[in-house]
Amino acid sequence: VQLQAFGGGMVQAGGPLRLSCAASGCTFGAYVMGWWRQAPGKGREFVAAIRWSGGTTTYADSAKNRFTITRDNDKNTVLLQMNSLKPEDTGVYYCAAGSVRHIMVRAQYDYWGQGTLVTVSS
Repeated sequence: VQLQAFGGGMVQAGGPLRLSCAASGCTFGAYVMGWWRQAPGKGREFVAAIRWSGGTTTYADSAKNRFTITRDNDKNTVLLQMNSLKPEDTGVYYCAAGSVRHIMVRAQYDYWGQGTLVTVSS
């Protein structure tokens, strides 16, 4: 299984950014696809996740009402649309996948992408 994250960059506070995660190597029908992030000097934290089958979404409180996670079944891609970005959203964003029962538990995810850096300036 391979996950490749794209779309990071530098943006001013209040602006939008869209991240993409291209997935390959297996059938993802039973998987949860998630986005996690790691700010400088901090641990990796959950951002958002979507069940590939059914499309149920879950968000961290910090992401609710600002971020939207979607999937494109035809392209095996998961998108994270981030709006109203804040400096505290800065970090390396990772996409992850797995047969997850507890969506906000990092150890439940079996596969991780390489990460893409998001920098939000004030």
